[in-house]
Amino acid sequence: MGQSLVKNYVHIVFSTKYRQALISQEIEPELYTYIGGICNKLACQVIKIGGCADHIHILCLLSKKIALMKLLEEVKSHSSKWIKTKGKEFENFYWQDGYGAFSVNPSEIDVVINYIAYQKTHHLKRGFQDEFRLFLKKYEVEYDEKYVWD
Repeated sequence: MGQSLVKNYVHIVFSTKYRQALISQEIEPELYTYIGGICNKLACQVIKIGGCADHIHILCLLSKKIALMKLLEEVKSHSSKWIKTKGKEFENFYWQDGYGAFSVNPSEIDVVINYIAYQKTHHLKRGFQDEFRLFLKKYEVEYDEKYVWD
């Protein structure tokens, strides 16, 4: 084959360290725009970003030129440094070490976009940890509960 043809949609989920509610509604739009800029700069086209005060969801097309782990390293390190410049209330802002990343069937893109758009509504009924456990179950990811949250 003369060229590499790739189209990998990925739904990424990660939280603030210790799931602290540090993403205020005031900073949220600017944070999502900043993270979107990082993704786009790395040729990972952002489709939707959303979340709540303690976690974030990113739906993007993963570039064939970057490993998922490198994308997350760049997003987390740069956005964490950036948000700390936004005020004293963010000086202790950190992302958790780990993340969840799940492939998305192209026919399900609209479902995931809608899911991300209504995060605050979803979390009136279910907390982040329960939500994440459901993702792990849906995607049949084996895990040890004692290592997921620290």
